Amino acid sequence: MIVKLYKENPNVRDVRRVADCIREGGIVVVPTDSLYAFVCSMQHKQSVEKLARLKGFSLKQAKFALLCADISQLSEYVRPLDKETFALLKSALPGAPTFIMDANNNVGRNYQNANKTIGVRVPANPICHAIIEEVGEPLIGTSVRIPDADYDEEYLTDPELIEEKYSHIADIVVDGGIGDTEPSTVVDCSGGNLEVIRQGKGEVEL
Repeated sequence: MIVKLYKENPNVRDVRRVADCIREGGIVVVPTDSLYAFVCSMQHKQSVEKLARLKGFSLKQAKFALLCADISQLSEYVRPLDKETFALLKSALPGAPTFIMDANNNVGRNYQNANKTIGVRVPANPICHAIIEEVGEPLIGTSVRIPDADYDEEYLTDPELIEEKYSHIADIVVDGGIGDTEPSTVVDCSGGNLEVIRQGKGEVEL
């Protein structure tokens, strides 16, 4: 099912409809500042496991991101931020970058990477942001790739094509227009590090 939303003024009723689906354990495809992403609720392990299998990983191996409404919400799921890291987040968010941070106990162990970290994002995309706010908690997210692609970073950008390919996975595909083809910049902030480990969409000045 496709739900059309516009960046300029996302329809409140449709945003609520999408959020209700997520809260009930559904998997939804949403636009972000970079790629389209599968998202689901942290509270529904079965949905998260489904996304892990989709990517060909066990739950423990899967590399998810937490999509948060703002830095305040983000800070509830990571270890305390030092001044340098907080200043970096403040300068770059909301926006496209993903930050790898030390997870705290509010992030279930199954959703953490092997070294107890989690990727976190605060999207500036108005559609994605409105959905996160309506759900009331961060969303587990992972990018939408072309099925069985030989190259790991080939992404689907057309919502109608995403719905065609993944209707067996996604309960709703949010059509926010043609998506980007460039993944987000990734910055490692774990263990006291501040290092760009992938340059992509989103400027970050260390």
